[in-house]
Amino acid sequence: MLKPYTILIIDDHPLIVEAYKTAIKQAETQQNQFQFKVTSAEDADQATAVINQFKHQNSSPDLVILDIKIPPSSDGKILSGEDLAPVLKATFNNLKLIVSTTFNNNYRLNSILKQINPDGLLVKNDITSKTLEEAMITVINQPPFYSKTVLQLLRKTASNNYLIDEIDRRLLYEISIGTRMNELPDVINLSKAALEKRKRNLKEVFKVQNNDDRSLIIQAKKEGYV
Repeated sequence: MLKPYTILIIDDHPLIVEAYKTAIKQAETQQNQFQFKVTSAEDADQATAVINQFKHQNSSPDLVILDIKIPPSSDGKILSGEDLAPVLKATFNNLKLIVSTTFNNNYRLNSILKQINPDGLLVKNDITSKTLEEAMITVINQPPFYSKTVLQLLRKTASNNYLIDEIDRRLLYEISIGTRMNELPDVINLSKAALEKRKRNLKEVFKVQNNDDRSLIIQAKKEGYV
């Protein structure tokens, strides 16, 4: 007899939800171990209602597939999947979590890995029906699973010896999207002088000879930090 296995999909794109459901059916046929029951939610409010329903029934989803960019809750407490993920993990102890995202820059992916620590991370541009099926089977049986872009990031950062902290990463990211130095203290809780010093240190770390920020960002991208 197949074991019941509950999957919650939180994504506001109907076509993507259907693609997940198709992959789930394929995975169910292939592994012949679980009988999948699928529930879905389109936004943070629906997701919260489903979470409360699980709690009321004293039950839990076994796996959640969570999109980072979901519509926020009406009370403004949950703005994205990044806010919802900690709620899910705190509510359901044995939950397995796959995060999907359109973000493909290294700063954002690294942030998701560190802050959420999902059992699977998929960049949507990497996703195929085969990838989805493989991701679900891997996360159910022996996580983690990372899509191609995430694996490339991990390989890059594992192969270098740079000592760069989270503030350095945020600084590089803000420079890469065009944030000006006089705006940075409003974004990163440091003085302009402290941020300038960090930027000089980063140029030394990455062996950037000239003084322009473009060369710094190009080198940081090569090394997988932006």
